[in-house]
Amino acid sequence: MKEREIYAGLRTVAPFFVRVDGRNFRHALSLLNREQPHDLTFAQSMGAASETLMRQSGLSVQLVFTFSDEANVLFLEAPFDGRIEKLDSVIASFFASAVTLKLSPSVPLAFDARVVPVSEVDAPLYLEWRQNEAWRNHLHAYTYYHLRQDGETAREAHTKLFEMNASEMHELMFNHGVNLAKTPSWQRRGILVHKEVYEKEGLDKAGRPSTAWRSRVVQNWDVPLFKSREGRETLFGLIGENIDKYQ
Repeated sequence: MKEREIYAGLRTVAPFFVRVDGRNFRHALSLLNREQPHDLTFAQSMGAASETLMRQSGLSVQLVFTFSDEANVLFLEAPFDGRIEKLDSVIASFFASAVTLKLSPSVPLAFDARVVPVSEVDAPLYLEWRQNEAWRNHLHAYTYYHLRQDGETAREAHTKLFEMNASEMHELMFNHGVNLAKTPSWQRRGILVHKEVYEKEGLDKAGRPSTAWRSRVVQNWDVPLFKSREGRETLFGLIGENIDKYQ
């Protein structure tokens, strides 16, 4: 029956992203009585899961960009020989386990995953696209929960959201005392998890003071706009690309 595994041979080549998304997380978070529209504890669990993936999975992860219940995992080298079924199943299950360990929920948590091939030029543009989605998610989340608190049913709130553009959502929330441009950065722009090099002081074998370069995984909760000059420089520094290519 081995021949029935007709998708097992599907492969990708690096660079690529694996994007994981939570399944039905709005319902799960409501059962957990998490704060809406953005829960800090849940955001911390996504940041921790991303960091744990880089530290403990044994996979060559370059960086992770996460917001809401989504995480975008960049690979510059292809683990599992690029086998798509393996990549999707391992990374989705890893996130589900890591977030479950962090939150200890009373209901099962699940993620799905998809592989998104990119070129070296496309990788920063992909992250810019997903950061734009983080802003749209931010607008919709605040507006939706405001409408619900204002007495709208879920169906009514979704219908009103469908009829509103971004400026109208922003103005509605501003008129009710919330400036969406001044909310915490991680809610608007997401969280970037990556390695950084630092200098560590110590002693050499002869007991003399010495310094050495080490790397560590860090979580950046105040990332710049990726479409800005600062944002592009940040991404190109992490991906290893030359910013002059993109001018």
